[in-house]
Amino acid sequence: MRVSVICTVLNEGESIRRLLDSLAGQTRPADEIVVVDGGSRDRTVAILEEYTARLPLRVLSAAGANISAGRNIAIRAATGDVIASVDAGVRIEPDWLAHLVAPFDPAGPARQAVAGFFLPDVTTPFEMAMGATVLPTLDEIDPATFLPSSRSVAFTKAAWEAAGGYPEWLDYCAAALVHFRPRGSLRAFFKQYYRYARGDGKADLWRKRHAIRYGAYLVGLPGLLMLAVRHHPLWLLALLGGAGAYCRTPYRRLAAYLPQMSPGQRLYAALLVPIIRGVGDIAKMLGYPVGWLWRIKNWSRREIHWR
Repeated sequence: MRVSVICTVLNEGESIRRLLDSLAGQTRPADEIVVVDGGSRDRTVAILEEYTARLPLRVLSAAGANISAGRNIAIRAATGDVIASVDAGVRIEPDWLAHLVAPFDPAGPARQAVAGFFLPDVTTPFEMAMGATVLPTLDEIDPATFLPSSRSVAFTKAAWEAAGGYPEWLDYCAAALVHFRPRGSLRAFFKQYYRYARGDGKADLWRKRHAIRYGAYLVGLPGLLMLAVRHHPLWLLALLGGAGAYCRTPYRRLAAYLPQMSPGQRLYAALLVPIIRGVGDIAKMLGYPVGWLWRIKNWSRREIHWR
């Protein structure tokens, strides 16, 4: 069984070595690695070329290609029967590829796709708060509803062909473990989640989840504030209780990082959790309708399907 690892990159000069070094340390090495560069303006391509002596690495240029188009280009160029997809900026476990492709063993049941998992790879209190707020832990995952990410997924090339490849109109959508570094600033986080939500709108995903968010922020929050102003300030307790319940899971995850932080850093991270939640929700509420309007405008395109 020949396995091709594929990846897309764009201006990943500061982080790409982490991925390449961990690919070089795999217990089950890739038969080939195909990386598509979307037009980097930093040293990404130069760094990739440094690794061609250590890895079976090919670098393809596709300036202007989005993530989906870049993945399709990489897969078309790949020669493996099984494609393993990963993202730039992650660090993968030494047995990542071995675990990810093991279910494709020809001696076992036929498999078409396998999903791995991803853990936060954090170093600063800000990243710890970010990881605790936005990334679930393995015990929180329901395999029946888990939506795989292309930062840790494998599939047969035949399945990719049968599906028609990645939809190139969709630019953003998020025991084989990769370690994913959360965004290091609120600005970068806002941009990331705006794009994720825009992708949800384009793909017609998570209608109910987005509707609940709009209802909470546009109806529930103003309603409780009006009750507190017009009737009794005790209604603010209901608001604070709701906010506490909303942040309960991130705080539970954050507890795992507390031994690594000083008392001041713990307070800083705890204060960041509701801020990160609020920024993420605002980004999603702004991004989702942009994607939805794009979908309405382009509904007649053959490759776009309504749920």
